[in-house]
Parts: sequence; structure tokens; C-alpha cells
Amino acid sequence: MSLDADVCDHASAIERVAALAERGQGAYVCFGTVHMIMESHDSPEFGAKINAADMIVPDGMPIVWMQRLHGRKKATRVRANDLMIMLCEYAEKHGLRVGFYGGKPEVIDGIIERAAKDFPKLNIAYAYSPPFRPLTSEEDSEITDKIAESETQILFMGLGCPKQENWMAEHKPKLNCVMLGVGASFDFYAGNVKESPEWLGKLGLEWLYRLTREPKRLWKRYLILNPRFMMLAILQLLRPKKSE
Repeated sequence: MSLDADVCDHASAIERVAALAERGQGAYVCFGTVHMIMESHDSPEFGAKINAADMIVPDGMPIVWMQRLHGRKKATRVRANDLMIMLCEYAEKHGLRVGFYGGKPEVIDGIIERAAKDFPKLNIAYAYSPPFRPLTSEEDSEITDKIAESETQILFMGLGCPKQENWMAEHKPKLNCVMLGVGASFDFYAGNVKESPEWLGKLGLEWLYRLTREPKRLWKRYLILNPRFMMLAILQLLRPKKSE
């Protein structure tokens, strides 16, 4: 299962998300990373949900490199955390209602506190930290109803991959907002997890920085999935191209 990530920059991504938000229908945006690609490779059902997204933003440098190697020379990286902050700025300026779903209670509190300083006029219509367990059908219906009642237009999801992507795909028909699976961006923005230096990200080594910070949680993702991705990427590049 391969993912067809969009070629975009921050400006064009904001323009597309804003258009989806103004449309007033359910939509979702995924941020392509090595982790997501390997989850899709191992589960075609999950991969189908990703490819059904209204937009797949290239968040990881390996994805950008593969795009360029396949002839998409203008491909560039758009980090989830950067886009989330820029979209909050856009929403404040244009009066759009935003929401945050996921993360621990203290993370949600940290996001609201920082956003109040960074974007004092931003309309945060919804913010909730769900239980760290599967929801009952009654709980899920109540959450869905509250999001709808809040009239949130841009909903940031911080559940982590693949949970947030599964949630977005399931709830797209039930909501009238655009959802963005920004994952760890909640922790970064709240300030309880330090971000990788920008120069490491440009070298495609952000994973190494995060691994040193959270080895127990991330060792499997990076030390097993990354080598598998590299092997599959090399095989794909060596595969003979089909004649037109």
C-alpha cells in the first residue's frame, strides 16, 4: 500500500484547509510520516483510510525525498506543528472556530493557556481530553454531538497514529468540520515535550532526537519501522518503470 502525498507548502495547505472548513462538511487531513506509511503497508484497510483523506500533507523528510525522486521536484516538508500554529493564526484573523481533541488533560490546559497568549482573539469552541481507553457508543455519540453543537470548523486531533486517523475516517460523515491529525503537536505546543532542532529535521533525523527523549515509547517505531521503510523505498526505486 503506497500513499500519494500532496505536493504543497504552508500557504497552499492553509488555503486548502480553509476551503474545507468553509465548506461545512466532514473532511480530514493526514500528515504523512514513515510511521504512517508502514502502518498502511501492514494494514491495507488502514492505508485505504489514509488515501481517502481530503489531503495528505508530507510531514516527514523521507516522504519529501521520495516525492522528489519520483519527479515531484517542488515537494517540500510541511510540519504538523507548524501548520497547526499557522492555522490558529489564520483562524483568529478570519473568525473561524477551532477545537482540540485528544491528549492528556494537562496538555489540553497547556494548549488553551498558550493559545490565549499567542492568539488572544482565537475562538476555541471545543477542547476535550478523552479517556485513555475505548469509548462506549454512548460516550462517542455524546462527544460527536458536543463537537457538532460547538460549530467547530477546524478540529485538531491529538490522539496519535493510527488512532486519530481511524477516528477521523469514522467520524467524517458525522461532523461538519475539517479534522487534522496533528498527533504529537499537542505535546509540542503545550510545552511538555521539547521539539527537535530545525536543522535535525532538515536532515531527516528528527526521529533520532525524539528517540533519545522517549526511548521506551518510540524504540519500536524507529528502530524497526524505519529500516523496513528504507528497504521498501529502495525496492520501489529499483523497480522497473511501466512503459506508457
